[in-house]
Amino acid sequence: MTVRPALPPDAEALAALAAITFPLACPPDMPREDVEAFLTAQLSAARFADHLADPDRILLVDDAGGGGGAPLAGYTMVVLGEPYAADVAACIRIRPTAELSKCYVLPDQQGRGTARALLDRSLDAAALRGAAGMWLGTNGANRRAQRFYEKAGFVEVGRRRFQVGARLEDDVVMERPLA
Repeated sequence: MTVRPALPPDAEALAALAAITFPLACPPDMPREDVEAFLTAQLSAARFADHLADPDRILLVDDAGGGGGAPLAGYTMVVLGEPYAADVAACIRIRPTAELSKCYVLPDQQGRGTARALLDRSLDAAALRGAAGMWLGTNGANRRAQRFYEKAGFVEVGRRRFQVGARLEDDVVMERPLA
């Protein structure tokens, strides 16, 4: 696997990867139209282009070792700075902080170390940019993701509400120190 910083030409591939991986992390009863609305509003190629241009975001990809146009196997996005939501800001204990906003890998890459390699590089990148801690939100029903993050040193510190289309989800907020 080859974890590297995402580049502007990766925006289309990131959107394609998100269209595959984001629905897999959603509760099975979530209406497809809500998933599609979120993909369109938050995970389009245009949004990824915006994210790639934002100096407070770090996007990393695993290009499956091929590079040069090979399909992406996974990606992470780190957002530096204070949480945007009051419920998250109230439960985060470590400052300065960074959010692990996205951590997704293709289904055939799960269990092969891809997600852990992306996560480890994301933790290092946030620390290099001055963050002392990292937080994330994951769906309360997604125990697989919660176990993955617990193994990486994250602990539950609170809850948040997260909008997906017309639906409000209950997320677990987890945090870990970077030192």
